[in-house]
Amino acid sequence: MGIKGLQWFVANACPDACTMVNLKEMAEKHHISHPDSPPVIVVDAMGCIRHWYTPESWVCGGQWQEYLANLQDFIKAFMAVDIKLVFCFDGVIEQKKRDEWVKRRLKNNKEIARIFEFLKSYRQQPGRGMFFIPSGLATFTRFALKSLGQETICSLQEADYEVASFGMQNNCMGILGQDTDYLIYNTSPYFSINNLCLDRMVTVMYSRENLCHALGLNITDLPLFACLLGNDIVPEDILEGFWRKCVASCPPKSQSYDKRANVILAVASYISRIPCSYGSLKDLEEMLPLASDKKLLYRGVESYLLPGQQSPWLPPIVSNSQILKQETAICPDQEIFQLAKEQHIRAENYMVYNVLSKGEVECSNTLEDELDTELPGQALIYRPVRQHVYSVLLKSRKDTCGAYPIVKEWFVYFGNPMAQPDLVQPIQLDIPGGTPSLRTLWLTKGPEVQTLRYSVFLACFHLQDMVEEFQLLDAPVAAICCLLIYLTLQVDSISLEDLNAFVAHTLCLQGKSAAQLAGLQLAQVDSRAVQLGSLFIRGLTTLIMVNSACGFPINMDDLMPWKVFDGKLFQEKYQQSHRGCSLEELLEGSGSLHTQFQNLKSFICKACVVKKRTIQSRRRGNGFITEMQEGGRDCSFQQAHTTSFVPPYHSQNRGFQWRGPQPYFYGSEAQPSGRGHRDQRRLRGQRRRFQLAPRWPNKKLLERF
Repeated sequence: MGIKGLQWFVANACPDACTMVNLKEMAEKHHISHPDSPPVIVVDAMGCIRHWYTPESWVCGGQWQEYLANLQDFIKAFMAVDIKLVFCFDGVIEQKKRDEWVKRRLKNNKEIARIFEFLKSYRQQPGRGMFFIPSGLATFTRFALKSLGQETICSLQEADYEVASFGMQNNCMGILGQDTDYLIYNTSPYFSINNLCLDRMVTVMYSRENLCHALGLNITDLPLFACLLGNDIVPEDILEGFWRKCVASCPPKSQSYDKRANVILAVASYISRIPCSYGSLKDLEEMLPLASDKKLLYRGVESYLLPGQQSPWLPPIVSNSQILKQETAICPDQEIFQLAKEQHIRAENYMVYNVLSKGEVECSNTLEDELDTELPGQALIYRPVRQHVYSVLLKSRKDTCGAYPIVKEWFVYFGNPMAQPDLVQPIQLDIPGGTPSLRTLWLTKGPEVQTLRYSVFLACFHLQDMVEEFQLLDAPVAAICCLLIYLTLQVDSISLEDLNAFVAHTLCLQGKSAAQLAGLQLAQVDSRAVQLGSLFIRGLTTLIMVNSACGFPINMDDLMPWKVFDGKLFQEKYQQSHRGCSLEELLEGSGSLHTQFQNLKSFICKACVVKKRTIQSRRRGNGFITEMQEGGRDCSFQQAHTTSFVPPYHSQNRGFQWRGPQPYFYGSEAQPSGRGHRDQRRLRGQRRRFQLAPRWPNKKLLERF
C-alpha cells in the first residue's frame, strides 16, 4: 500500500529525491564494481501487473495471448542490457494486514458495480479510467513468468518485506515497483515502474537519502515517519488529532502545497525535534488513541526492520523480528509440508501451502454482476470443489470421529461483508478405496499412481466415473470439458447457447496469433458474457488448485488461459450463438471443425444427461445489433438438447441451496437426447481420442480404445 500522499510529495515537493536514470548504464557500472555477480533487479510483481496489462480489451475476461507477449517483450528488454529479473508475488495475507485487505476488496466491489452499470447502459467497455484487472491475472502471471524462464518467488510473508529483504541480502541493483514503502525500507535503490520507458531503458529512481535531507530526518527515522503518516498497520483515523497538533506547531512554509503535503512536512518536523529513543516512542504511544493496542506503533516500526537491522526508536534487543519462526503447520507430515512450502516459494502450486500451513485461503474480486440473480458468484459455484480439495489435503488431520479441521475462506462474493471468514467444512471424496494419502499422491511413482491422481482430480468435480473417457482427450481439451460439465451441472442458467459459445470459442482459438486476437473488433459488449468469461477464468484457477493438491496429474502448462481462453473471442462467439447464427458462421467457415465441435459438445452433453441435467436452449439475442439478427440459423444445431430438466441449484434471489456430494455414475445405459451425441458403444469401438490442433500434440493412444 505504501504511505498515502508520499509519492506525490516526493515528485512535486522534493524533486531532488527523484532522478531519471539509465538502467543500462547502471548495469554496466554494477558489472565493474561487482564482477562476480550480474546486476539483478527484484520486481514487486503485484505492483507492476497494471503496467504490464496493456491490451485494449480488459473487461471481457482477459486477452491472455497479448498479455503473454507483453511479458515476453518486457523480459527481453532487460535481457538485452544484461539485467536479471527476479519476480516476487504475494503468497500470503498476514493477519495484521487482513482488515486493510478486506477494506480494499469491499471498495473494489463498488468499482465493479459501476463497471456493470456502464456495460448495461452503453454495451461498451468503459474507458481506462475505470480499468479493473482481469480476474485471475495475478495468479496466472506467476505461471506465465515461469513459463518464460524467469525466477519467480511466492512470498511466505508480506511481499514488500521479502522484496526489500531480497534486495538488501543479494546486493541487488535495485527494486522495481510502485510502492512508497520501498522508500522507507533501508534496502536497494527503488525504481519506478510507472515511469519506466522500455525503449530507452530509463526510469525514475527515488532516493531515500535525498528525501531524508529534505525532511531533516535520518534514514533510521523513516519507519517511525511512515507509521505516523499512516500505513497498513497504523490506521490514519487514529492519527488525525496528532496531525492537527503537528501542523499547528509547524505552519506551512508554502501555500502551494496541499493539505497532505503540509501534514508530511509537519510530522517530519515533529520527529526531528524529539529525542531519538524508545522512550520517545512510548510517549507517542501514550499520546495517540491506540485503545487497547498500545504496541501498535512499536509493531509498525518493527515491521520495517530487515534481517540484521535495528532501530534507535526501539530497544536494542529488537531486530530481525520478521524472520520466519518455526511454523506450527496444520499438516503433521513435515516432509509433505516442506515439499508444499518449496513448491509455494517457487510458485509451482496454488493455495496448497496456505491450507496446509494455516488452514486459511483467500480470493480477491471477480468481475461479477451482483444484480444478475441467475449467475451465482464464482466463490460459491466452486466451493464444493474446494471442499473436496480440503479433504484431500487434510485427510491426515481427521479426528477420531472422522471430522476434518475447518478451513477459513476469505472469498469475495455478493452479500458477503467479510467481517469474518467463512468457516468451510471439507467434504470427503466418494471414490473406491477412499481418498489416498498425500504421500501416495505426491511421492509415489508409476503409471498406476498417475491414473489414481487423475481419478482423484476428476472426483473433486464429481466426474470420477469418467476417468477412462477423459484420458482419451488431450489435456487442455479434458480440462475445458471438465470445467464446462461442472459449470453446467452446478448452474441452472447455463444454456445450450452458452455451451455452443464456449465450445466454438475453444476450437476457433487454436492457431490464432496474439496479433489476430488483438485485431478482433467487437461492436458491442454483453455484460452476461463478461461474467461468464470471468467465471471460466476462475474455473481455471480452481483447476490448478485441484491439480496442485492431486500431485499434478495434468501438466500445469495445459491449464493456462493463454492456451484456452480469449475474452474478445468468447464475446464474439457468445453473441453469435445467442443471435442464432449457423454452425458454419460460429466456426468461421471451417468445415474441418464441425466434427470436433459435435464430438466435444456430445461429450459434454452426454455427461450432463447421465447426471440428470439436460441443457435447454435460451437465446438472449434481443439486445444485439439489428442487422446482425438476420443471419442464418441451423435449426438442428440450435434445437438439440432442449428438453426440460430439474436444475441442481435454484438461484432466485440468490437463495439457491448447495447440493451435497452424491455418487455419480456414468455408463452406457444412459441414452442422450437430441442430435450430435455418439452412441457409447461406438465411442468405445473407435480407438481414437479427441484433439483440437497440432499445438496440443497427441500422446500415445490408450489401450482402452
